[in-house]
Amino acid sequence: MPPAAPKFDFSVLRTLRDQHELTLAGLSATSGVSVAVISKLERNQQSAELDTLYRLARAFGLSATDLMAMAESPLAHRSSEKAYRSGDFKFRQVKYANIVAHLGSAPAGAKVNRPEIHHDDTELCWVTTGKLRLSLPHEDCVLAAGESIQFDAIQQHTYEALADSEFVILHLRKDKRY
Repeated sequence: MPPAAPKFDFSVLRTLRDQHELTLAGLSATSGVSVAVISKLERNQQSAELDTLYRLARAFGLSATDLMAMAESPLAHRSSEKAYRSGDFKFRQVKYANIVAHLGSAPAGAKVNRPEIHHDDTELCWVTTGKLRLSLPHEDCVLAAGESIQFDAIQQHTYEALADSEFVILHLRKDKRY
């Protein structure tokens, strides 16, 4: 019987070190954690104490919680798209626990009066071609190709295509990592 997979995979430390261009000695100097401990963690030969995780996470500009989540979760998640329509707007959507991405298109004159109900999300709209009007409770914003806007998605808002348009809308959950 093969050995059980570890509950936490701290080989992610090696990936983070590579991204930050740090050697074992460099990470040790930055974090105050010994080279031997870091090396054993990276090879999943030792479990980590909370203080050690805190110091290593801070060396990468992360919280200990973020480092734990990276070590606990698979580093890649896969999803399949779902196509749908909202009025004359067409969307292709991929969904994860922390983000929903919509690749949209709309002909000139199309309008979405009541977009789907949102959780406590941040919404980002990036127009790639055409022109959209975004109406929020206290302002209207016209976005041309190459422009984007970010706002609290819980606000009532509408989109109107002022020209044939293609765009990306991201809903970023405020309370989930994965």
